[in-house]
Amino acid sequence: MNYARRTTTNPPILLHLLLFFAIFASRPLLAHYCSINREIDKISCPYRWQVMSKSRVYSDVNVLRPKEYWDYESLTVQWGDQDGYEVIRKVGRGKYSEIKREIKILQNLCGGPNIIKLLDIVRDQHSKTPSLVFEYVNNTDFKVLYPTLTDYDIRYYIYELLKALDYCHSQGIMHRDVKPHNIMIDHELRKLRLIDWGLAEFYHPGKEYNVRVASRYFKGPELLIDLQDYDYSLDMWSLDCMFAGMIFRKEPFFYGHDNNDQLVKIAKVVGTDELNAYLNKYQLELDPQLMLLLEVCTELLNKAMDPAVMLFDTQIRSLWNSRKPWSEFINSDNQHLVSLEAIDFLDKLLRYDHQERLTAKEAMVHPYFSQVRAAESCRMRGQ
Repeated sequence: MNYARRTTTNPPILLHLLLFFAIFASRPLLAHYCSINREIDKISCPYRWQVMSKSRVYSDVNVLRPKEYWDYESLTVQWGDQDGYEVIRKVGRGKYSEIKREIKILQNLCGGPNIIKLLDIVRDQHSKTPSLVFEYVNNTDFKVLYPTLTDYDIRYYIYELLKALDYCHSQGIMHRDVKPHNIMIDHELRKLRLIDWGLAEFYHPGKEYNVRVASRYFKGPELLIDLQDYDYSLDMWSLDCMFAGMIFRKEPFFYGHDNNDQLVKIAKVVGTDELNAYLNKYQLELDPQLMLLLEVCTELLNKAMDPAVMLFDTQIRSLWNSRKPWSEFINSDNQHLVSLEAIDFLDKLLRYDHQERLTAKEAMVHPYFSQVRAAESCRMRGQ
């Protein structure tokens, strides 16, 4: 009788589970169907998909400057002689137009604070392979260096990185690939340089940019939801992902297995209430596969009471909540790096809405850097 009674109460739950797995298995077909309908909607109702976003700062830099400043396609590269150099190994590649863009950007940023210096541009006479020659930085790998940094070290180096970002933004340029791998630090000299400008781009308000930039763990939400008219604030999200990894000693802080999973990892920390508000503000939709997964999981959670089904509980509820308390990431290994000022700084940058994030200049005056600013003022007065 007990067995019979259980089979009469469980079919709805089993049916929901079967429905979940059936839908999950058919995601590629449904995603294709949804993507077709989405493109039709864009054509039939274009204004619904066009909510403009414009940078809060430095938005008109390239509008006001002559075309020669940002028109890298017209750049005539003056190649130097490679005979004075030895090419040891190939460390990067790109289309010729991308190389010209990187050269133009580096020339425009020459002399800026903590920007890697481009010393020469050479090309092999036979293979025509170009090489960019930069200043040397005696870098320590971040995986070795970061675990040794003190609270003040982190404040100092993030402040130095903000100087570089504010400068490049003030010159109308987005880096678009801020990550530990592109931050060279000579710890003995306390020298930081922002390198690898291969993905950098000139900012023009209203222009739609490629969202396939930045490394996955440091991609801003705007890239993951296909918002193409992003701006300098993308770099601030990436910086804050770095910062979170440094103070919590969790590298990378958001560890997604693909772009959809990256957004899920972000949602588990920053919550989905703000994500929904962000999507509504810019009239955007999540990837159909991700949206389908969230909707099915939520429906199951609301209807299921059986303990077996509630195994989904922790994962699902974490996707539909408000911002997670930062205190949950503090432990005995990192507590000496986490202060109230650090949490406040982190919170003001890890925002879905890119227009709500601190700008680099605003970030530099945050109380978290008061010690660094004071020390810098002393050095300036002593010179």
